[in-house]
Amino acid sequence: MSAQKEQKMEGLGLEGIGDLSGLLNAPEGTKGGAGPLELALDLIDEDPNQPRTEDNPGFSKASLEELAATIRHRGVKTPISVRENQDEPGRFIINHGARRYRGSRIAEKETIPAFIDNDYNEADQVIENLQRNELTAREIADYIGRELAKGVKKGEIASAIGKSAAFVSQHVTLLDLPEPLAEAFNSGRVNDVTVINELVKAHKKNPDEVVAWLSDDDQELTRGSVKLLREYLDDKRKHEDEERDPNTVDAFTGQTDAEDDNDQEEEGADTPPKKEPKEQDPDKLKKAIVMVKHDERMGRLMLNRRPSADGWAWIKYEDDGHEFEADLGTVELMAVMDGA
Repeated sequence: MSAQKEQKMEGLGLEGIGDLSGLLNAPEGTKGGAGPLELALDLIDEDPNQPRTEDNPGFSKASLEELAATIRHRGVKTPISVRENQDEPGRFIINHGARRYRGSRIAEKETIPAFIDNDYNEADQVIENLQRNELTAREIADYIGRELAKGVKKGEIASAIGKSAAFVSQHVTLLDLPEPLAEAFNSGRVNDVTVINELVKAHKKNPDEVVAWLSDDDQELTRGSVKLLREYLDDKRKHEDEERDPNTVDAFTGQTDAEDDNDQEEEGADTPPKKEPKEQDPDKLKKAIVMVKHDERMGRLMLNRRPSADGWAWIKYEDDGHEFEADLGTVELMAVMDGA
């Protein structure tokens, strides 16, 4: 390849696979045309509503210094995306490329290659960052929270960012966590959304035990450890129910279980006979369970939980008990059985 061709290829940012995304995402008006513009950094402002926050790992001092070093040596190979600032004619707001913009400033560059794309919104920013895995769980939750505050439904948010309703529901949980769970999440001790959701379920049934478990700073918060915790708490509760002390005093009657049983035996004849149970109609289900298959995993419809939109339903997996909302179009009906 000639030096001239190499220079053209380099100018288009084709020397690395990662740089192709900038061309593929370029607005139609610039693809195959004159190419990006060289805009003065002093004319560009960051979007105050961009989904990534200041504590995002990509905005750390070390990360930006590393990026600035490559920009000093090689320049910015993938153009950023900007839109015209409607409030300040002649200025631009960043759609995507805040790290390259900041790195260029640290590298003391005066201009940066940029495409102008005025058809760009916050959902587009979220989508692009999600595809690059550059958003933290908190940033995703905050975006979903802003959309919900506008009256946008969960199903609509899921469609807008190309994620499942279960993904949205799991992140909604992060917006209103119990205090001990919020502390663990905000401190960065746990970042896995699935782990947080499982802890929320455990905390609802056993708040004191979960708080005590979290108080151990050496305790690893992983999917495996939380699953073991929930299994332990379930077994403990079953064991306590099976071995209730007959001498335990009831707070309402003031009697122990044993005394209450004796009183019932002494009443004898005064106690009305128990009604014979009605014969079960063989053609009717006492408690219907609808078994389904989703993503090749068996589960059951949660008929007592209201979905967020028509055509959706809550499902509980049989293997790990995970609860989520799914489009019924992605669910296969397997069986209807009696759960009585």
